[in-house]
Amino acid sequence: MHTNIIFDFDSNKDINTWSVVDDAVMGGMSNGTFQLSKDGHGVFTGYVTTENNGGFSSVQYEFEKMSVKGYNKVVLRLKGDGKKYQFRIKASQSDYYSYINEFPTSGEWQEISIPLHEMSPSFRGRKLDMPNFSGDSIEQLVFLIGNKKKESFRLIIDKIELQ
Repeated sequence: MHTNIIFDFDSNKDINTWSVVDDAVMGGMSNGTFQLSKDGHGVFTGYVTTENNGGFSSVQYEFEKMSVKGYNKVVLRLKGDGKKYQFRIKASQSDYYSYINEFPTSGEWQEISIPLHEMSPSFRGRKLDMPNFSGDSIEQLVFLIGNKKKESFRLIIDKIELQ
């Protein structure tokens, strides 16, 4: 089985290409941060609040178009906090919608496999009447938390790869 690493965190990685997008873009008051830990992991932490029609925080990574031909799934190595998160991809950064998949976290290190063909199109929390992901490439990935409640969160990311 061949793999293609999308991003592998280590203590020397430049994470300036990652950016946090909170519900503040719609007037919400949630607040997320993303930083590199001393032991070389991406750490996405913060607080989600539903005040002012808010309710989500996300961290996104945009990159040069990457082919997904010959790969069936995205594999995430991460450690969550027992909460549910969304993993999102975009075939093109100009697409208004994303393909999403929700996954639970256990509080321990996990390897989560997400079949590409099971990622469904969504826009602002609504599933779209379109086929699931079947593209040849991706240009963006996002981790998002938005469980329709007030909560703090912490997601530690080690590696993201295609398999």
